[in-house]
Amino acid sequence: MDLNHLKYAVEVEKTKSITKAAENLFMGQPNLSRAIRDLEEILGIRIFRRTSRGVVPTQQGEEFLTYAKNILHQVDEMEALYRPAGKDKLLFSISVPRASYISYAFSKMVAELDLSTSIEFHFKETNNMEAINNILQNNYHLGILRYQSSHEKYFTNVLRSKELAFETIWEFEYLALMSEAHPLAKKKDITYADLSQYIEIAHEDMYVPSLPLAEVKKTELPEWIKNRIFVIERGSQFDLLCMAPTTYIWVSAIPAELLRRYSLVQRKCREAARKYKDVLIYGKNYRFSELDNKFLDYLEHSKTEVSREYD
Repeated sequence: MDLNHLKYAVEVEKTKSITKAAENLFMGQPNLSRAIRDLEEILGIRIFRRTSRGVVPTQQGEEFLTYAKNILHQVDEMEALYRPAGKDKLLFSISVPRASYISYAFSKMVAELDLSTSIEFHFKETNNMEAINNILQNNYHLGILRYQSSHEKYFTNVLRSKELAFETIWEFEYLALMSEAHPLAKKKDITYADLSQYIEIAHEDMYVPSLPLAEVKKTELPEWIKNRIFVIERGSQFDLLCMAPTTYIWVSAIPAELLRRYSLVQRKCREAARKYKDVLIYGKNYRFSELDNKFLDYLEHSKTEVSREYD
């Protein structure tokens, strides 16, 4: 038994539903059901029972949940007391999509830090749902989501339901990124037909939980693409682009310095007209630190730089 088990049980009590609790915790319903069963086996009691009013605690379950909530509250208090690790330490935490203009801004900020003060930074490239969850449960201060503009209603509803503030950073169309040695590198404007015989690199975790997987695949993984390699790490995609010049990947615009470093080019595709958004998220009551504002300044500068290339 660990703290996650306690959080799971408390969320089930709060929502009176395994399905709703799983959605709030950004995990699969079967996985949550299994975790609750495991917890019940460890404790040797039945925590919940199903009724016409939903999933409710048993008498022993109510007693357990009282302890669980007290423990979680005490953990929160302890973390609040000790996490700052001294007023002189600079703290920064953000979850972001795999976007070079964002990592470029972060690297620029780090390169110009005054190291007379100790730092603790968390910069995590991940998917949208984990970015949301990192703010809600893992003490991250900021997050950046990336989604198709057509999915905006879904994400707006999720963010409002979680009481998260949000603001658009950038709206853009994807470009095809490829090696200077790619057979299409000399073409300024390419088509789907041009790309169809080559290998697309795609990120594996593009799934939007509220939408049918078939619908997401139709827009993010079109059938006209016959050759595809799925990756998670951004380093892998750069290795593939450089070493296998028949590959390409759809990206937001890349800083010119990185294009030169990896001998890459980015090309518009007249048929790839879908709009995407990068959206900053944070807790409604969160107040930006000086370091947060500094990062956002670097981010704005990086976006402006790549926008000139993009436009």
